[in-house]
Amino acid sequence: AYKRFRELLPKEERENACSARVPKSRILRLPELRANPFQHRICHVFSTSDDGDDSMSFEDFLDMLSVFSDSATLDIKSFYAFRIFDFDEDGILDRKDLEKLVNCLTGQGEESQLSNAEMEQLIQNILEESDIDKDGTISLSEFQLVASRSPDFIRYSGLQQ
Repeated sequence: AYKRFRELLPKEERENACSARVPKSRILRLPELRANPFQHRICHVFSTSDDGDDSMSFEDFLDMLSVFSDSATLDIKSFYAFRIFDFDEDGILDRKDLEKLVNCLTGQGEESQLSNAEMEQLIQNILEESDIDKDGTISLSEFQLVASRSPDFIRYSGLQQ
């Protein structure tokens, strides 16, 4: 992991890799993220940068790799998936988060974009399946319960290598 992190740094910063931060643009070059529709959210969630630039320290990078690891538990993967899918970072998945989530998964192009009726039906189906307390949102505990019942969650969550 350290070697991979070091290689992402500009050559002149590699000597001090332990205290350096890798820019988001370089993190996005990783094969695990290159084709991931949530690549920008992943960088944002794992970055501890005070500048808001989503750069990563070695510790941030290790945290990200550990969640992507096959050995990470379902609880850990689902916790981070929830954070990634919570676009407005308010601690719940509401209709706006779910719409953004669906758009990321289906692509933003005109040919792949769902109609308003299709989007509404899909969001309604997600809420019917996941919103246990029927408050119109999905909490972390509701999300983790649904993830634990879905054998395909890890494969399709974007958190597997």
